[in-house]
Amino acid sequence: MKTSTDGNVSLVQLRRKESLVSADIEPPEILLERARALAVPATRPAAAPRPHGRTRELTRRGVLWLGQTCNLRCHFCYFLDRIEDKEHPEHPFMSLEKAQEICRTLVEFYGNDAIDIQGGEPTIWRDIHALIKYCAGIGLAPTLITNALVLDKRDKAQQFKDSGVADFLVSVQGLGKAHDLAVGVSGAHVRQMRALNHLIALDVPFRVNCVMSKLAVPQLPAIARLSVELGARAVNFLAFNPFADQRKEGARTAENVPRYGDLRGPLDEALDVLAQAGVEANVRYLPHCIVPERHWPSVYNYQQLSYDPHEWDFASWTWTNKGPQRMRAGAVSPPVPLGARPRLGRLRQPLLRLADAIDLRGRMLRADTDPRLGPVMRKLEGLSYRLFRRRGDRDAAYRHDALNRVEHNGYQKGAGCQRCALRDICDGFHGDYVAMFGTDEARPVLDRAPVSDPRAFISAQDKVAPARGEA
Repeated sequence: MKTSTDGNVSLVQLRRKESLVSADIEPPEILLERARALAVPATRPAAAPRPHGRTRELTRRGVLWLGQTCNLRCHFCYFLDRIEDKEHPEHPFMSLEKAQEICRTLVEFYGNDAIDIQGGEPTIWRDIHALIKYCAGIGLAPTLITNALVLDKRDKAQQFKDSGVADFLVSVQGLGKAHDLAVGVSGAHVRQMRALNHLIALDVPFRVNCVMSKLAVPQLPAIARLSVELGARAVNFLAFNPFADQRKEGARTAENVPRYGDLRGPLDEALDVLAQAGVEANVRYLPHCIVPERHWPSVYNYQQLSYDPHEWDFASWTWTNKGPQRMRAGAVSPPVPLGARPRLGRLRQPLLRLADAIDLRGRMLRADTDPRLGPVMRKLEGLSYRLFRRRGDRDAAYRHDALNRVEHNGYQKGAGCQRCALRDICDGFHGDYVAMFGTDEARPVLDRAPVSDPRAFISAQDKVAPARGEA
């Protein structure tokens, strides 16, 4: 395996550094003051009103992975092995033409109107500005999920604004040394704060992502305060998840995964800071009972994700997450509808038997590659999907898909969870978390009737309207 270091510390060094020197990190209050000095510009445009709403409709946002090439090495990254391995088929960036074809499919087949563009790190891709302009031109508002290092130069930030980026989702993984250790690069925090300074001065909207690693947890309230002062449109706190490359044995251990009980105090304080300032806050992939009831409107498990306009459409996400759409080599695969297959009724099964082409989960049709049957199947699937989108059962199909994802990712519920009134809308605990720590930290909700609507609490949250860009 050829590794890609780009001057960054190795994975072994990173894990050792985190365990050895995390105790040397300065108090959050001191780090917050330094971050303010770097990130707050001398002058800033007047803040424009931010439309908010409580309508909960299925999201129309897609996602695109350009390739797992990055200038950082975040120890909790889902794709860390693919970033390290230059020979991995998902490591290199794809061509502009392939990215455009994927984006066009998101609009024409799935009806998406916004997109999260990821890398690795999308800002270092040579064709990123051409793709931003293309997306804006076809009605697909482009967000870049970024570590923001490239934006630490004002002219670079200006170039992204001129290209028509709708907003940035900036990964703030701590303050000061905590951030640098988490991402594996010295000086990354300073560069990121300078980048935020430029975005604020240029009036480019941004939101904040923070993975709740052990390094970040003590700093969550400070990160919330900084986000408020900088004018972040929303702040997302994400669990350190065992997805993709983090599933590998030894990647997540009791040494680097925080206990949920240790999250409660700092996360609760951070959410209070954001609530008092009127800034949208979201908690991803944690049991509801980890936060107090007043913050349940901010908790998004799989069943709630589809109702967040800044999260991904399960239908198009399923398609873009397939190998052909994640690597440079090869053509894209035909688009796959979500939940529409039963609409073909009796006609579908003879076609599938003829092709002998469907796997047990009904996701991969070899019939799509048959030169005779493939075009017929694609037309029928497209018609089926359009009919499905006009019916009233989309919510049920998306919920079914959410529950499949919960099962696929190995979530578990303990004895307390089984008695909880929220058990039907909450994912529970990561399976490997249960193996490390058990489920005794669950606080089952016993004082209300069972809740079955995934929107029951998030419907009370004021969500900021997605940015649309200026191009």
